[in-house]
Amino acid sequence: MNLSEPRVAEIAGIGGFDCVWADQEHIGLDWSVLAGCVWASKSQDTDLLVRVPRGSYSDYVRPLEMDATGIMVPHIMGLDDARQVIEMTRFHPIGRRPIDGGNADGAYTAMDFNAYLEEANRERFVILQIEDPEPLDDLEAIAALDGYDMLFFGPGDFSQGIGAPGQWDHPKLLETRIRVVEVARKHGKFAGTVGGPGNLSDLVSMGYQFVSVGADVVGLTKYCRELVSAFGASTAGNSTSYLENQTTSAK
Repeated sequence: MNLSEPRVAEIAGIGGFDCVWADQEHIGLDWSVLAGCVWASKSQDTDLLVRVPRGSYSDYVRPLEMDATGIMVPHIMGLDDARQVIEMTRFHPIGRRPIDGGNADGAYTAMDFNAYLEEANRERFVILQIEDPEPLDDLEAIAALDGYDMLFFGPGDFSQGIGAPGQWDHPKLLETRIRVVEVARKHGKFAGTVGGPGNLSDLVSMGYQFVSVGADVVGLTKYCRELVSAFGASTAGNSTSYLENQTTSAK
């Protein structure tokens, strides 16, 4: 989701998507809008993933407290960075996530305290995003950590990080895409990345289990262009527009 509109999440759920990805890293998604996205997704039994901005622990835990199903933390830069994220986002005995329990994920204090901690650790997923060359030396150790669920390879920023922006067939990018999925699966983690209908089967064959396909702005842009193109084709040869014809008739 690029658009700040909960109905996008609801439409995606109605359409059959398993999960909707809302973004706070690149988009100024207001907290009240995000809460609406959570409710809209839950209404369709669809999971909501929130990519959080890099910041304080509050940036990481607020989506979880709103009852988002999971969070993705971008630009994990090394082993210590990954450990810190886990520490911030998991309760005892895994980490030291700050405890409230008075929000949606704790049923507004209606849940038993210890049951809340256990369920939050078990039922909410945490994704670490590998999208830079810097963490590659630590990749095996990162994958082996307890307390998170998925490694997610981001090819866009990775291509920039290796000095080859947009070169999707760069050998280093292709090598890392395979390495991420192999290391993740080796250590019992899910493997995720971005893709599309054109390469989805290839990614699944590699072992990826979570693939982000499409975006609201992609669909809307394509839809608008198709409408304008169809309109242009249907009016080809006319020297006046519909509005000009209406003005002429009125005179």
